[in-house]
Amino acid sequence: MFPRPPRPHQSAPPFNAIAARRLRTALAMGPEHVAHGLRTSYGLPYVSADLVVAWERGQVAPTNPELSALAAVLWCSPGELLGKPRTLREHRIARGLAPEDVARTAGLELPAYLRMEDTNVWRGNERQATALAEMLDLSLPDFVTVTGREAKLAEMLRSAVTTRWQAYVRPVAKTVPLDRRLLEDTLQQLHQDYQGQMVASLSWAAGSAASESSDAGRDFLDRIVDHFWAAVQDNTE
Repeated sequence: MFPRPPRPHQSAPPFNAIAARRLRTALAMGPEHVAHGLRTSYGLPYVSADLVVAWERGQVAPTNPELSALAAVLWCSPGELLGKPRTLREHRIARGLAPEDVARTAGLELPAYLRMEDTNVWRGNERQATALAEMLDLSLPDFVTVTGREAKLAEMLRSAVTTRWQAYVRPVAKTVPLDRRLLEDTLQQLHQDYQGQMVASLSWAAGSAASESSDAGRDFLDRIVDHFWAAVQDNTE
């Protein structure tokens, strides 16, 4: 329906369709005006008013080049047109940075950095990771996610709450740079929360309550990373 030139496969950024429409309306522009600007000023001859409307309705999402051009036409930063970034590429786009700039600051060769964006697997060392976090202004949870550590963290946290949490303080600390006392308090809290939910499932007399407790326990484990960051926040305040 909306022809585009062939391009390598690339996941679309988390486009904020509502923000795009709001920004366009604030500039008193119609979809046709936006499409005209994208065609004439940014080398996107296939963009039509219908495609702009489809973006704003969330039917399709603009690609990375389309997003950058759209932001320029709407006089905003690319970050204003994004939802919550999920990947290394999305965080870079949200900051309005070129891959060359990020690679240079992190001390990486551009092809190596682009492979990390394409695969969502961070292969830099700790110094490079620190430079990346500073340049992209990453929170600690985002840093863990974009450097590919979240799956490993989730696995350790599940083991910590279902067995002895004390045994996982040091392994988790190697993945998440947190104060040891804060980490101990957080793991202990998660362990108590999980074990408390599972008590009912150990009683035959609990009936349906036991089943509900078991379901709650599985949900807790599925969302263990979210619970971890919430507990870190609670213990920091």
